[in-house]
Amino acid sequence: MMTRPRVAAAATLALAALALTGCTAPASQVVQGSSIDVGWNQSFTSYNSLTSYGNRGANPAVAGATLSGFTFTNDVPEVVEDDSFGRYEVLSEDPLVVRFTVADGVTWSDGTAIDAADLLLEWAALSGAFNEPDFDASEFVDPDTRQFTDEFPTDVVYFDSGADPEFGLGLVTETPTVSEDKKSMTMAFDEPFIDFALAMPAPLPAHVVAANALDIDDVQEAKEAVYEAIETEDEEALAALSRFWNTGFNFEEMPDDESLLLSSGPYVVTDFVLDQYVTLSANSEYRGSRQPKIEEVTIRYLSEPLAQVQAFQNSELQVIVPQATADVWTALSGLEGTVVGGGEANFEHLDLQFAQSKSGSFDDPLVREAFLKVVPRQEIVDKLITPLTGSTELRDSQVFVPGAAGYEASVAANGSSEFASVDVEGAKELLAEAGNPNPEVCILYSPTNPRRSNEFLFIQQSAAQAGFNVTDCSSADWQDLLGTAGSYDAAIYGWEVTSLGILKGAPNTFATDGPTNRNFYSNPEVDALIDELTVEFDPERQVELLTEIDELVWGDFYGVPFYSNPMIAAYDQSVVTGISPSPVPPRAFWNIWDWAPAS
Repeated sequence: MMTRPRVAAAATLALAALALTGCTAPASQVVQGSSIDVGWNQSFTSYNSLTSYGNRGANPAVAGATLSGFTFTNDVPEVVEDDSFGRYEVLSEDPLVVRFTVADGVTWSDGTAIDAADLLLEWAALSGAFNEPDFDASEFVDPDTRQFTDEFPTDVVYFDSGADPEFGLGLVTETPTVSEDKKSMTMAFDEPFIDFALAMPAPLPAHVVAANALDIDDVQEAKEAVYEAIETEDEEALAALSRFWNTGFNFEEMPDDESLLLSSGPYVVTDFVLDQYVTLSANSEYRGSRQPKIEEVTIRYLSEPLAQVQAFQNSELQVIVPQATADVWTALSGLEGTVVGGGEANFEHLDLQFAQSKSGSFDDPLVREAFLKVVPRQEIVDKLITPLTGSTELRDSQVFVPGAAGYEASVAANGSSEFASVDVEGAKELLAEAGNPNPEVCILYSPTNPRRSNEFLFIQQSAAQAGFNVTDCSSADWQDLLGTAGSYDAAIYGWEVTSLGILKGAPNTFATDGPTNRNFYSNPEVDALIDELTVEFDPERQVELLTEIDELVWGDFYGVPFYSNPMIAAYDQSVVTGISPSPVPPRAFWNIWDWAPAS
């Protein structure tokens, strides 16, 4: 058994083996009568943000405020263990065996204890262990609503969680064991999985799912029915449980049944009107460490960014997180109050094709290096991004999120400084050495994205000074063309980063056989480091390995990152304090419990 720090480093997780303590009720910090209104660009529609339908809009933000789990991600960003909810303990690394235990006194807002029934149902849903093989759920999706239709078969076991048999809880194929006191669940992974804690998110109430799916009123009977259905692999019961888990928490109006919105977190949903607002009220039953300060938070739906700004100017909203545009920044920058500019973990980048490209230009590392020397990264940031947030720095790491542990040290050593500014003469010298003074480079990008169209033009104009003939390979089908042999020489697009998990980063992108390796990149040294990384549970060693990978990728002239996607959050500091957005979802809402009345 091993002990780790409770705060993770970079894209790592803290592994803890500490004893659980009882959960005592902390003194309420809620300021009676306090309330704020927050602008958001999409409506709340589902309490289950883990389904294909629910993972959008305001749903993840609401889930982050109302559902507790073993971890959360802060604004550093780093993963933090919430030991007031429970702890996870690594019993063995090889094979990987992990025990998750819910702390004493942790309950749903109806007073029902949170226990292994909730965890076990979460495993069943996210592992896909019981899902019908080869079942195509897309045949039963309404194209307009994106929800399952009434024709969805009632006798099929299918949890719509995006379960991957080679990732996360999909690697736990044997039914987990439950402790005698029903407080712990122990899972054995089929292979090492270093992101195991992120694989177990905040659960939904199993007794509510069973009550509705199996028509059981008694809470304990409902929990026992979940245990029995999973342990005996009862297909009829599992089909009903999966059907309700998929759709039973989708709403078009405030449900009459309050149990459908039970909370395990700082807030509970108390009012909702589709496409208008959702109201969160402080959860009086919450006993965890993330105690709320504001009594009522109402998230109001306003799709237009400038409409949010106008409502903020009129004091109708006290917090807004609008889409970052130059008009929004201009309108907000002159207002009294506080504007928080920052970056998301998502980032824009340029990848070069290492093989099977349209022209074959980048088969030669000298040509790759020359091209990166004339990519005007700073000009792109200064002209396209700075007007949106006031200031934006270049992103200089291929693997670390800016601000995370490891980022600064890696940037200092990875060689990115060689490509911080344009070096036309240096590029010409490299092309002369390569015997290729006028290489052809065709760039793939989305022609309907104005920012990327401008990025292409800046690159084309700068590269021409060194002799490159940069042509346009843009296509409305650019996503389908990524990785297609012979289609282009380089591509401009964005990476979406929704968590700090390691395994969907470098291993997927830079490994020779990585599922998101779309540019035929291959380096045996990188592959060896990734092989070590995927089984390395020591956070410090993980950072060391990622730093080595970052340096090698830059040294191979893989491509260049440009910037983290801009983010704007504004709040009225005369009304509320504590707003500090995280680069990863749920962005500004990650610390809603820290928001407090200004006076």
